[in-house]
Amino acid sequence: MADFDEKPVDAPSLPAADLYINRELSMLEFNKRVLAQAQDSNVPLLERLRFLCISCTNLDEFFEIRVAALKQRIEIGAPAQGPEKLSAQQVFDALRHRMLGLVSQQYALLNEVMFPALTRAGVRFVQSEDWSDEQQQWLTEYFHEQVVPVLTPLTFDPSRPFPRILNKSLNFIVRLHGKDAFGRRRHRGMVQAPRSLPRIIRLPDHLGSPGRHEFVFLSSIIRVHVDKLFPGLKVEGCYQFRITRNSNLYVDEEEVSDLVHALEGQLEASRYGAAVRLEVSHECPADLQQFLLDHFNLKDHDMYLVDGPVNLNRLATVCNVEDRPELLYPQFAQSMPDELRNDADIFSILSKQNVLLHHPYQSFAPVVDFIGAAAADEDVLAIKQTLYRTGADSPIVDHLVGAARAGKEVTVVIELMARFDEAANISLANRLQEAGAQVVYGLVGYKTHAKMTLVVRREGDKLVRYVHLGTGNYHHATTRVYTDYGYMSSSQRLGEDVHKVFMQLTSLTEARDLSRMLVSPFTLFDALIAKIERETGHARAGKDARIIAKINSLNETQLMDALYAASQAGVKIDLIVRGICSLRPGVPGLSEKIHVRSIIGRFLEHSRVYYFLNDGNEEYYCSSADWMDRNLFRRNESCFSIRQKHIKDRIKSDLELYLADNCNAWVLHGDGSYERLSATDEEPVSAQDTFLQRLSLPSGA
Repeated sequence: MADFDEKPVDAPSLPAADLYINRELSMLEFNKRVLAQAQDSNVPLLERLRFLCISCTNLDEFFEIRVAALKQRIEIGAPAQGPEKLSAQQVFDALRHRMLGLVSQQYALLNEVMFPALTRAGVRFVQSEDWSDEQQQWLTEYFHEQVVPVLTPLTFDPSRPFPRILNKSLNFIVRLHGKDAFGRRRHRGMVQAPRSLPRIIRLPDHLGSPGRHEFVFLSSIIRVHVDKLFPGLKVEGCYQFRITRNSNLYVDEEEVSDLVHALEGQLEASRYGAAVRLEVSHECPADLQQFLLDHFNLKDHDMYLVDGPVNLNRLATVCNVEDRPELLYPQFAQSMPDELRNDADIFSILSKQNVLLHHPYQSFAPVVDFIGAAAADEDVLAIKQTLYRTGADSPIVDHLVGAARAGKEVTVVIELMARFDEAANISLANRLQEAGAQVVYGLVGYKTHAKMTLVVRREGDKLVRYVHLGTGNYHHATTRVYTDYGYMSSSQRLGEDVHKVFMQLTSLTEARDLSRMLVSPFTLFDALIAKIERETGHARAGKDARIIAKINSLNETQLMDALYAASQAGVKIDLIVRGICSLRPGVPGLSEKIHVRSIIGRFLEHSRVYYFLNDGNEEYYCSSADWMDRNLFRRNESCFSIRQKHIKDRIKSDLELYLADNCNAWVLHGDGSYERLSATDEEPVSAQDTFLQRLSLPSGA
């Protein structure tokens, strides 16, 4: 950018393998940190179970996306993605070793720690060998009345080939002996558990001990009663299994003429994508294991033997049992910022001051109310908004539909290719279009990940723009569990910038001459490089130089090279990176001034904040963008400056609190390993707990 005169610095002259940590290995390290929350006895018991489920869900997605892509590269002989110059097979072998260990830890924790602790706490998963006579009778009736009518037991012959298996569905391979009704021998059968059946069934209170919650796995019910499904044949074994499939979507941006139609076809196909993992009960005999591997075209290294349910994330359904608050995190009430506690309308408030919201400690309601007020206000002429993930039954979408039906100009930029939300977003787009809104889809190859709302209101003889910009999605449910910033303003210059960015998204032109915003894929990357190099120049001139970035992931090599050069010049750099971090901190001669930490706690750290000391003229930015290749070059992202002193001071205080955390912080070492900090010799500091005390209200307030 023209504002910065520092010449570019050369990247360190070290082999790429020594400069960077492989992205996939770093991602698995993040999942280990999540699992550590489940292993932490200081975390409430049902919350530990929830973290165990999250680690399972994360691993599922890792196989569906990252391992699937890696296996494809192995098949065609392509190297692994990333600058480390590793073969795809090398990365897969390293991952396989770590994934086996992770799965082993998950099931050991479940069987040896969680189940016994839950039983002591009055939340019991009753194994089939422990069913009482009364429970056995009730479960047999349940099987015949609720399960059998929707089951379809299968045996195999040329007219009945092995059925298609839905991604991540629960299935059973059954060993049989004997002849069928037509005199033909049967050796194997199969049962698919329909998606309509709950995977965990709570036993009626009268069948258990007073004050206890008792549950039974559907898999146990089917296994115990499976002989009823194959009358005349002897059942010699029944073993659950699950297949994970490639869930990457492939849309040819050069050939596709109708994105919605193409995407709908890909979504259907992805349900039965190539198999990438087989999970099967550890009791399953070797010949049945091989039968499944052969059918799904998998190898031994694709199989994971499990000692328990093949889908641990189903356990999440019991994490909110009633009347056991002591097993959960203490409840809290989200507060309102002081600026919004009076009865003045939102436009009157924003005309006088900007408002910073810090979720989940502060409520998301002002954002919903802002859009609702705009939809109802007769002076509002237009509403424009980006939607990436919204969740089902979104009140924001309800307001947008109402505004469109009322005749306002409503423009919504919907990202159809938001991973795993594609079908929901297609439905959302159809609903908005039917109401009269103008819907624009994100450009194929450049996901629209920016979080922006623009309201145009007539006030007297002029038009005033009001904006909301955020670091997180317009999803009212996740705002209770994700940490994010939301910024509301009527700044003329910021409003003009947001208007230009919306013009860019709808017309596919470049937003030029922005004064308060940086955007991907046009200006954000160059600006970040320039700002890092400016700090480098200050350090070389003997001035204090400092960079702080709180992001979710870091893997962009040019940024990392610039940070390495800044460290060598003496810039103090603190990176708060929740998930993937490919940069190696603390390496002598390379990154001694760089410190990287990850905060893993009750809430998912999701906010993105960039700070540059700038020779005392401090700069603060909030953004939707992480420091990754995809965010900087293949996504439409927004980054906005914070200029009000009291808001800058507040964000600086928040960053310092994260850097002082010694309860939920993990420090990254140069070899790629993480070490959890402990407050044994100092006063404990938890950023999330402190924010709860400062910003939220006691439950019921």
